[in-house]
Amino acid sequence: MIELDRIGFSWPEGPAVFKDLSLRVETGEKLVVLGANGCGKTTLLKLLNGLLFATSGDYRYRGDPVTRQLVRSGPWANRFRREMVLLFQHPEAMLFNPTVADEIGYGPRQLGIPDSDKLIQEWAGRLGLQPLLEKAPYNLSGGEKKKVALAALLVLEPACLLLDEPIANLDPRSSGWVVDYLLATEATVIITTHNLSMAAELGERCLIMDERGTLCFDGPVKQALADMELLQQANLVHRHQHRHGAISHSHPHVHDWE
Repeated sequence: MIELDRIGFSWPEGPAVFKDLSLRVETGEKLVVLGANGCGKTTLLKLLNGLLFATSGDYRYRGDPVTRQLVRSGPWANRFRREMVLLFQHPEAMLFNPTVADEIGYGPRQLGIPDSDKLIQEWAGRLGLQPLLEKAPYNLSGGEKKKVALAALLVLEPACLLLDEPIANLDPRSSGWVVDYLLATEATVIITTHNLSMAAELGERCLIMDERGTLCFDGPVKQALADMELLQQANLVHRHQHRHGAISHSHPHVHDWE
C-alpha cells in the first residue's frame, strides 16, 4: 500500500530531517511510530499525506508515485485525499468552519460523497458530539476539538489513518473509544505517540526513530518496549538516581509525555 524507497527530507537551508528512509506498509497494518521530539515523526506523517514532498527518494501509494502534480487536483488527488487522512496533534490547525456540523460535513461535501447530513449525525453520535453540532469549534475544549477533527476525518471512511498523538488531551472515555475503534478498523493506521504505556494498545508493529531521524527499529511493538537500552538510546526513557534510605541506585524510567 505504502512504499518509501530511500526517502530524504530537508527544510530549505536546514539540516536533513531524515535520509535514506525505506519503509513498506501493507494494507490493514497498525504501526506505532516512536521517537523523541524533533526526530521527524510529524514530518513523516505530513510527507505520507502529501503536505510535504521528499527532497530525495521515491514515495508510492498503491503503486503510484506521489508527486506534487498528482496531489494538486484531479480524480487521483480526490481519491488520495479521501483515502489518506491526517489528524494533527493540535486540532486548531484543522478547524475553520462556523459550526461543528459544518466541520464534520466539509470533507464529504467537497468530495461529492452522498448523504452528508446522515453521515454528520452518524459520526457525531459515535463520538458524543451531537450536543455540540451547532456550536463554533473555536469555543470548544481541547479534547472536544480533537474529537471534532477526528470525526471530520473518519466520516470519509479513509483507507489509511495518519494520527499524530491521537489520544492527547482526550478524557479516559474518549481515549478508550479511540483505542477500540483503531483495534476494530480494517483501515491501515500509522500513529505517532509519546505515550509508551499505550503504545502496545495502539498497534502491532513499531518504528523507532532516533534523534538524527534514522529508523533504528522496525519490529513488534512489545519487543521494542521491552528493550530499555534501545528506548534510552532513542531518548524515550531516562535514567536517574533513586535513594531508598542509605541505598542509592539508578535505572531507566518510563514517563508519558503529552
